[in-house]
Amino acid sequence: MSGTVGKVGRGERRGRKLDVHDRALGLLAVRGRSRSELERRLTSAGFEQEEIKETLDRLTAVGLVDDEAFARSFAEHAVATRGEGRRAVESALFAKGVSRETIDLVVTEVTEERGDESERALALARSRVNRLRGSEPVAAYRKLFSFLARRGYPPSVSREAARQALEIDETVA
Repeated sequence: MSGTVGKVGRGERRGRKLDVHDRALGLLAVRGRSRSELERRLTSAGFEQEEIKETLDRLTAVGLVDDEAFARSFAEHAVATRGEGRRAVESALFAKGVSRETIDLVVTEVTEERGDESERALALARSRVNRLRGSEPVAAYRKLFSFLARRGYPPSVSREAARQALEIDETVA
């Protein structure tokens, strides 16, 4: 007797293959996704385009696929929890297939709610300063500036926040 009796393989449910709807719901159960992300994943799983479109239209109609809500949730987490700047959030949402119009709307709202970008960058820089205390001022400045730039803050904002957080004058930085 085979050792696979009663086991359900990946992509199957009790002996039958998952349909596109089940697969989409499974992907959404893991985390929120944009419509474009779902479409890419379902296409790569081998489902037909017409089937995918119909399923995504149904899920959109009942509110399970909503790019604006997804983008808002993603942006709020990125800004509030990860301390990311506007550029990083915009870039990540664009990579997830969210439309430019939706990105502009949501990121503007979220970043305005969270206060001035310069203040957020300074708060993030100050939270990192203790990690750099043993470093030479120039090296610490470079590391902090790079960190802020990678988090999506503009160069001028990153420069000023790093300088203020390290309490160094403009001649060092």
